[in-house]
Amino acid sequence: MRSNITQYELVAPKSLDAILQILADSPDRYTPIAGGTELMVALGAGRLQPKKLVSLWNLEELRFIEVTPDAISIGAGTTFTDIRNHPIITSELSLLPQAASWTGSIANQNRGTIGGNIVNASPAADSPPALLAYDATVTLVSTHGSRTIPYRDFHLSYKKTALAPDELLHSITLSRNLIGYKTYIRKVGTRNAQAISKVAIAAIARTNRGVIESIRIGAASLRETPARLIATEQSLLNQPVTPATIAAARSALLSETLPIDDIRSTAKYRAAVAANLLEEFLDTL
Repeated sequence: MRSNITQYELVAPKSLDAILQILADSPDRYTPIAGGTELMVALGAGRLQPKKLVSLWNLEELRFIEVTPDAISIGAGTTFTDIRNHPIITSELSLLPQAASWTGSIANQNRGTIGGNIVNASPAADSPPALLAYDATVTLVSTHGSRTIPYRDFHLSYKKTALAPDELLHSITLSRNLIGYKTYIRKVGTRNAQAISKVAIAAIARTNRGVIESIRIGAASLRETPARLIATEQSLLNQPVTPATIAAARSALLSETLPIDDIRSTAKYRAAVAANLLEEFLDTL
């Protein structure tokens, strides 16, 4: 049964400062929304509790892509279509537009934002594995100022993030220093489009004379949050790519992940597929 629309209040201030002040004055009352794609699903299903909502949609202070010689900063209000259409992101950070292309339909990509995808904190979200592989940082803002933390520290537990009640996610920053890295991203779902992932892996690695000298692996649907597979990375670092190394990495991945059984898949299937995806990537090195 659809939720009763009269039970919600929506305000849409025209500046970031005004929104931050609203959150500071009533941090437990107003819920920020951006594209609203997740909210509309809950509304249509009758699962959205009565709320006071503050809109971030199309706010210029949050919808931007800034390129410097060393990094690219993406505003939290940037849509997936914006990301897919940006030439430098497409050429240098190809995992991210690929992940963006998985996010629902074209209509969803026109409306959904990267910040909303992150803050919604689904373990199966499409953009987090790529952001984890790229070792992104996130900047959080409030009336007290800003702070920047590694994205790998943003998700604390299921649907719980490092955001304080009066904070907003402002931007995501990724390094452009990726010369010599090979990249990999793969999502396994029920369909090729408009499907929530059963499991997804994104990875980057650089080798020197057959030895892995740098590697980062991000995953979806393998833990209660999007996850950086640190133990798996450590098992591979400074190792040659051999059958024995790959076998050890598969074991490390299975040891550090905790997939679940749910309506979309089983824990056993997710673990087996994730290990296979890891091996598929390592074979390319």
